[in-house]
Amino acid sequence: MRQHAHPMRRTPSRRRLGTVALAVLVLVAAAALVWRSPALISAGGVGAAGGGSHGLVAAQAQLVPASGAPASAGAAPTQGQAASGSIPPATVGNPSPGPATPAGRDHASMVAAQPAPPATLTGYVWPIAHPRLTLPFGPTDWGTRIVDGKLFHDGVDLATFCNDRIMAAHDGVVLAAGRHFDNFIGWVGSLDAYYHYLNAEHLWLDLPNVVIVDDGNGYRSIYAHMWKLTVKVGQHVRAGQLIGYEGMTGHATGCHLHYGLFSPAETATFGTEPKAIKTWHEPPAEIARIDPLLVLPYRKGIGGVTTSLGTEGG
Repeated sequence: MRQHAHPMRRTPSRRRLGTVALAVLVLVAAAALVWRSPALISAGGVGAAGGGSHGLVAAQAQLVPASGAPASAGAAPTQGQAASGSIPPATVGNPSPGPATPAGRDHASMVAAQPAPPATLTGYVWPIAHPRLTLPFGPTDWGTRIVDGKLFHDGVDLATFCNDRIMAAHDGVVLAAGRHFDNFIGWVGSLDAYYHYLNAEHLWLDLPNVVIVDDGNGYRSIYAHMWKLTVKVGQHVRAGQLIGYEGMTGHATGCHLHYGLFSPAETATFGTEPKAIKTWHEPPAEIARIDPLLVLPYRKGIGGVTTSLGTEGG
């Protein structure tokens, strides 16, 4: 799948204080405190930077400097808007999100904690009722990421049959639904050149239909290649709820679901395949993912956790 996220920069202006009465000075100071309050700054998603890696993905992750110029964040349109062929407007959430930071993480996110270890995550169910694991998480010639110098698959591919039901793996809120999802999947670096390329070559319909859900626990779930979506941005979903149907949109050779899981607070990164950087102008790295089998319930022939983390899906 082709995945893609990034920061937004807005720096509030400073007001010069003249010689004024003490009462006016107090009012101006109070207003400044309200303006700078982190509670009024949109986090732009789950998690934050500032903490070290919990180590469960860092052991495999290729560390890539989180440089690259920030790009303008765009609001994720609904599925109906996704086929318009143009990038989203440069407006999203609170109009004053604070200064941009590396890895697409904004000012408000800098105060959050490190990502929770996968062993502590609960409430996950299988996004397909009775799937086959067609491509596991890890090194493979079919991967599109680079870890330790090798091609790497950053999620798990699950397959049954075309149009099978895809369900939410965890309770959460939909951040993206359609082909405009890149602002929410943890790209490290600017998306300007990538968006320009998609617009110039009219390639938006080459991307998969994707749903991104904020799982409410510091992690985001990625559901890719779906044929039809049944949820919209901002919608609350429950574990096991229908969110779409299995398909092969995007660069896929057959109907399946690519399911990925990551925390925006993670500091380790996976590199991008050089060909994708050169051809698609994708950013050089993404925030490292974890193996979804670390949180999904155990299933004979596939794996998953062997403890009682969550309940069996559908």
